[in-house]
Amino acid sequence: MTRDNSEEIFPLVDAEGNVIGKATRGECHSGAKLLHPVVHLHVFDKSGRLYLQRRPDWKDIQPGKWDTAVGGHVDYGEDVMSALRREAREELGLTDFVAEKLKSYVFESAREKELVNAFKTVVEYAPVPSEELDGGRFWTREEVLSNMGKGVFTPNFEQEYTALFCS
Repeated sequence: MTRDNSEEIFPLVDAEGNVIGKATRGECHSGAKLLHPVVHLHVFDKSGRLYLQRRPDWKDIQPGKWDTAVGGHVDYGEDVMSALRREAREELGLTDFVAEKLKSYVFESAREKELVNAFKTVVEYAPVPSEELDGGRFWTREEVLSNMGKGVFTPNFEQEYTALFCS
């Protein structure tokens, strides 16, 4: 894969996650601020290190930055848990994991507006990133904190990590 499919269809939702319409990826990422749902899975190992993925340079949003281990859009007609399992399988080969719901919230950037459904899990082995990603690795809490605000991570990851794991 060398670019995102701008014709992919996403559901449009209200702040509670109720589907109210649909739009293409291109429309959702055009700056129109159409609220669409996404899933994030924070993957920890038994020692508390957090696995992060590096976004490929061809991504339409935040290329080359480190981000949540699993992150992806909910497809039109798909529920949040199905999307979480699909994205975890596609991006990291994770199939047998227990997902703990952390929070749902609205994230807004200059280009898009997402209803983020954040989860976490603990694994006993290192995930294997697919060709959808530009690699990944486990980070200690100290490594994450020392790289905050330096353009290493996506703004969404920094905001979410701070809200969920630094309070």
